[in-house]
Amino acid sequence: MAGDLKGKVALVTGASRGIGKGIAIALGEAGALVYITGRSVQVDDSTGSILGSLLETQSAVEKAGGTCIAVSVDHRDDEQIKTLFEQIDREQNGQLDLLVNNAYGGVRSLIAANGKPFWEADLSLWDACNQVGLRSHYVASHFAAKMMNQSKQGLS
Repeated sequence: MAGDLKGKVALVTGASRGIGKGIAIALGEAGALVYITGRSVQVDDSTGSILGSLLETQSAVEKAGGTCIAVSVDHRDDEQIKTLFEQIDREQNGQLDLLVNNAYGGVRSLIAANGKPFWEADLSLWDACNQVGLRSHYVASHFAAKMMNQSKQGLS
């Protein structure tokens, strides 16, 4: 697999930890230039937050032999997503070959609602689960498809 994606540009959203981190590492190992996004730029143990950060993922991708560009993005904000794609467009001369929509913001809300019938959970559970997830994936796909279609990359 090493080198199969040499010369390709990939974006993995929500790559601070977990599945996104693993995908970013694998893409880097395969030779892709990997952009990664998330809100956790570096680990802050004092907050008690979930461990994992963009800088840790970037380091892991580079340790695996890949090239990685970490970009802090809050995927609740469409303007930040748009700015991300403008950055990739500018830095990679319009090239984007692969988008992995992995950002998700509902984990804490789902844990808090665990075991409750949906009607007992706060209505904000819907937004927590779908804004950074379903909606942000649509927004990222919108901007990615525009880039890929213009440069005849990623889409046929």
